[in-house]
Amino acid sequence: MSDPSSEELQLHHLYVKVCGLRKPDEVEAAVAGGASAVGFILTTSPRRLSPADARPLAALVPPGVAKVAVFRGEPLEEVRRAATVAGADTIQLHGGEPPEAFTALRADGFRLIRATSPESGDPLTAGAYGEDMLIIDSPRPGSGERWSPESLPEQPTGSWVLSGGLSPDNVVDAVTALRPWGVDVSSGVESSRGVKDVGLIEKFLTGVRGMRS
Repeated sequence: MSDPSSEELQLHHLYVKVCGLRKPDEVEAAVAGGASAVGFILTTSPRRLSPADARPLAALVPPGVAKVAVFRGEPLEEVRRAATVAGADTIQLHGGEPPEAFTALRADGFRLIRATSPESGDPLTAGAYGEDMLIIDSPRPGSGERWSPESLPEQPTGSWVLSGGLSPDNVVDAVTALRPWGVDVSSGVESSRGVKDVGLIEKFLTGVRGMRS
């Protein structure tokens, strides 16, 4: 029997993050559907939660599923405090923070995600700032806008996660075309802006599971 190709292994281990969750049933649907991570928005957004409100949701997440606190431009002390109160084990920075911010947070024991867009001019190599993974999103994160692969100045490398405009209807085609290490969804599983639809979460994850099998 021949060894599986790198593409087959990549699909088998595809990392899947469901972000912007605000209710227990949303978290439960994401976990039951096989999500690798769930995200709580602790920055300005229609999906924003207070750290105190995020904490009981994080408590529903079993070991092995990452609990991600998402920030955009907040001071590092606020990021540390909010992530700790929320019970997160991973911090996502989505505000163009410098490498020094990741170095500082690494010392606190958090896993780190750097989020950027193709037009930012930031390096598209996962780990360039010391982060564990890289999310490539549209210029307006959470907007549901898709970015064009032609806008990539270079091919992303390492543990990079595709985000921006993904939905149950297009995730399979997007992964097939771009071969990311993972995918991240938020607005694509909502019935209206900021309001998650459990059925769409389940449909999205079912589609991804089909690719993994």
